[in-house]
Amino acid sequence: QVQLVESGGGLVQAGGSLRLSCAASGTIFRFIAMGWYRQAPGKQRELVAAITSGGSTNYQDSVKGRFTISRGNAKNSVYLQMNSLNPGDTAVYYCAGDRTRVPPNEYWGQGTQVTVSS
Repeated sequence: QVQLVESGGGLVQAGGSLRLSCAASGTIFRFIAMGWYRQAPGKQRELVAAITSGGSTNYQDSVKGRFTISRGNAKNSVYLQMNSLNPGDTAVYYCAGDRTRVPPNEYWGQGTQVTVSS
């Protein structure tokens, strides 16, 4: 059974930084893409950043220059470094992985809360 587990969320003041981590277990394959989505209260889930197995990345415009996605050395692990956070970044952040598609949409983590206070 494939499981994605996120960690690293929390409460931070505006201008601060957080680093989210995600690791998959139960996989024998390598995801072609992994990524981070977020969902704020009353809003739809949106893609924040994604990265392919080849290292190609794409970001939502609102986070470009502030967030950095990277893949870990462990198979099917991914990180999201978030700098210069603002209250608009407050949301539940979800990790996702996919064997065939970009952006990823096949396997999901449970989510980790990120709250940015002003």
